[in-house]
Amino acid sequence: MINDFFTYLLTVDNMASEAFFRVIPALFCITFHELAHGYTAYRLGDNTAKNMGRLTLNPIKHIDIFGLLMMLIAYFGWAKPVPVDMRNFKRPKWGMAITALAGPLSNILLTIAVLLVLGLVFTPMRQTAAGLVALIMMRRMATIGIALAIFNMLPIPPLDGSKILFSLLPDRYYLILMKYEQYGMLVLFAGLYFFRNALGQFIGSVSDVFDIFFNLTYSLVN
Repeated sequence: MINDFFTYLLTVDNMASEAFFRVIPALFCITFHELAHGYTAYRLGDNTAKNMGRLTLNPIKHIDIFGLLMMLIAYFGWAKPVPVDMRNFKRPKWGMAITALAGPLSNILLTIAVLLVLGLVFTPMRQTAAGLVALIMMRRMATIGIALAIFNMLPIPPLDGSKILFSLLPDRYYLILMKYEQYGMLVLFAGLYFFRNALGQFIGSVSDVFDIFFNLTYSLVN
């Protein structure tokens, strides 16, 4: 029965099967991203995320309902940001910058790990329906992971790249920008709407680059 389910996913092209292959890898990448933020903040002295139960790979703790719906509808979504209180850092600006960098860096490391695993298990796993489903999920996870890392490094609030860039500014300007960071989400949504075609092309380019690196990895480990 389980094998029939996996065969169904591979042979039927509908919204349910597409959502399965899209949302689950995306949820894992976003959860891993947010966990990296929270754990890094914790290591730097801020217990906020830990006290709120956010230092976990359980996606339920990180899901934003609207962000999840956007994954289904618009191929783009987000999780609840991990709470960080920069006042708990010895050097608040740099602590926030390092915490922000941890998210994209975690997705890059995840992508590298997935590439290595794919290269090792590709041949045996493609022999069964369950194995093929797992391979597709891992491939999506790698593509989404690297795309998420690149996207989050854009210097647009509230993306991670803005926190890294802002850390280079004098304190008075930094505090002003952080205060109005929430309004950057409106700019971000507007940009996603007007440049949605470019975003789609970007994801496609990432997928093409992934194929190149996968082929290289597969040739090295086999």
